[in-house]
Amino acid sequence: MIYITGDCHQEFRRFSTRNFPEQKEMSKEDVVLICGDFGGVWDKERESKAETAALDWLEGKPFTTLFVDGNHENFDRLYAYPVEIWKGGKVHKIRPSVIHLMRGQIFEIEGVSIFAFGGASSHDIDGGILEADDPAFKSKKKVLDTRGLSYRVNHLSWWARELPSEEEMEEGRQNLAARGNQVDFIVTHCCASSTQALMSAGRYKPDVLTGYLEEIRQTVKFKKWFFGHYHDNQMVSPEEILLYEQMIRIH
Repeated sequence: MIYITGDCHQEFRRFSTRNFPEQKEMSKEDVVLICGDFGGVWDKERESKAETAALDWLEGKPFTTLFVDGNHENFDRLYAYPVEIWKGGKVHKIRPSVIHLMRGQIFEIEGVSIFAFGGASSHDIDGGILEADDPAFKSKKKVLDTRGLSYRVNHLSWWARELPSEEEMEEGRQNLAARGNQVDFIVTHCCASSTQALMSAGRYKPDVLTGYLEEIRQTVKFKKWFFGHYHDNQMVSPEEILLYEQMIRIH
């Protein structure tokens, strides 16, 4: 079985047996896939007791938890995990059965092919990005707090790596080309530029990643595309589905 859901932000109550009783019939061969903003790897330098408890709780579930990265992840820590090959693609194993699917990879899971590509632009940064070692950090923060402007702090609550490198995008192209530009499912955090414009009525602006995903949308044959990021549950088109709290079985 393959289930899929949206952003968690380190809140995993939806995976309790009470909220997700289907897991009673699942094993570690079955998976639950999160469309980014997993949030389980977030603390500054190492796991806190709360983070360890949450990750160990997920590891104790009968299923395997998979996630693509969102924009709200601690990329310094996430990319410090060793790169391994799992089900045909590159991963970071946070726990033996809590696994980060790296960008541009194709995985063969339960007989279906899944192209994974995480990342997104943060939209909650009207006040910009602050540097913690800036001598004026406290005064700048105070001004932004007084004005009620949202902001992020570099390497504490925001990372430039939320958007992909050219190498990651090219690796994705090459992996898709090797498969004849055809997969069963695409799983991302944000979505293609045209999908984003349709879904948000122009609220969100295109960027390098949505442009790349638009390229994928135009050149790759797929059955369904699942994404998160926009905190809603919506069928944008017959093939493109936005997920938040909802959990659906796709295989």
